[in-house]
Amino acid sequence: MAPVEAPLATIEPIKITPRETIERTTSSTSSVEQHEAILIQRAQSSNDQPQTPTAAIVGTGEYANGYHFPPRYPIKEQIQWGIFAFWDFYNTGFGLFFTIYALNVVGWGLMIVLLIGEAAPELCWVHGKYDCDNIDSPRRIWIEIDSQVLTALFSATGFGLAPWRIRDLYLLLRYRIHKDQKALRRLAGVHRAWLRLEGSDELPPTLGPKNVEETTVPYDVNSVPYPLETIPDPPPTGVRAPPSKLWKMDFIAWFNIWYIIFQGFLAGFMWALSRYNRPPWTTGLFFALTFITSSAAGIMEASQVLNIRAIEGVPLTKRDIQRLARDKELGIPHYNNIKDKDPEEEERNKAEKKVRRKNRFSRRGEKPAADNVV
Repeated sequence: MAPVEAPLATIEPIKITPRETIERTTSSTSSVEQHEAILIQRAQSSNDQPQTPTAAIVGTGEYANGYHFPPRYPIKEQIQWGIFAFWDFYNTGFGLFFTIYALNVVGWGLMIVLLIGEAAPELCWVHGKYDCDNIDSPRRIWIEIDSQVLTALFSATGFGLAPWRIRDLYLLLRYRIHKDQKALRRLAGVHRAWLRLEGSDELPPTLGPKNVEETTVPYDVNSVPYPLETIPDPPPTGVRAPPSKLWKMDFIAWFNIWYIIFQGFLAGFMWALSRYNRPPWTTGLFFALTFITSSAAGIMEASQVLNIRAIEGVPLTKRDIQRLARDKELGIPHYNNIKDKDPEEEERNKAEKKVRRKNRFSRRGEKPAADNVV
C-alpha cells in the first residue's frame, strides 16, 4: 500500500513589525547588489517606456525600488571627510577666494562685536581721560574702520549677485502679473534643487535631463522647467516631491531684493557721510536689516532643499553602499530616512516637548494663592 502523503501545512505570511521594516528594506539580495542595480537602472537613460511611478510604502520606510538613504556616520568620520573635502575645495580658485572672503567676514565681524562690547578698555583712553564714547577715542576709530570693511565685504556679495536676484524677481513678476508659464518654468530651471512645478509629481520617475528630449512618454509641458535639460534628476527613491508652494519663491525673491536695497542704503550712509556727520542710528539699523533679510532668504531656501532631499533622496556613494552592506552583516540597524533616526521616537520627543512647554506656560499663568489671614 502506497504511503499517504501528509497534507502540506498552510503557509502563513510572515509578519514584519513596523520597527523592522523601518530599519531594513526587505530583500533577498545583498545590499551592495541591490544598490548597484539601482544605480545601473538610473544610468539607463534610453528607457522611454511608460512606467508606473514607484511609491514608498507609507509607514514602513521601504521603497519599491529598494532604495536606502545613506547611513549616518560617526562625528569623527564626518569631521575627517569634511576636512578632506574642504582641502579639495580650497585648492580651487573659487575655493581660495571664498575662504579668504569668509575669514574676513568672520574676523572683522567678531572684532566689531568685541569693540561694541567694550572688550578692550585700553582703547577708551583719549587725551588722558577714560571715555569709551568719545568720537576721537581709539575704540570709536576702530569701530569705524571695522564698519567700513564689513560694508565693503557685504556689498561685494549684495551688489555682485544683484543681476541674478533681479532676474528671479523679473521672472516671478511676469508669472504673477501676466500668468507667463514659460517665465515660471525658467524660474524652476534656475532653482531646480527645490522648486517643483504643478504636476511634476506625476512625471515618470525615470525622466531626467539625459532622456527628457528623446522620451516618447507624454507629459504636461508646464510641469517641467525650461529649458528641458534643467529638469531635476530622477529621484533615487522613485518618489517625486509634491509641487512647491509659490509663496516661498515670493518670500525668497523679495527678501533678496530688499537685501540689495538695504545694502545700498547702508553703503550710501557709510561712504557718502563721515563719522562726524553720519547719524549714529543708520549704521546699526541697516546692518541689522541686511542681516535679517539675507539670513531669512537663505534659511528658507536651505530648508526647501532639505525637504526635497528627504522625499526624493540623495545619490548613494560607493562608501555609503559599502557601509550599509557591512552594517547589515554586523546587525547594525539604519532607519531609512534622511536623518537615519527613528521617526516614532522623534514624534514622542516632539510630543513631550510640547507637553512640557504647555505646562511651563500654564504654571506661569497661575496666580499664587492668597495667604489665609488669621
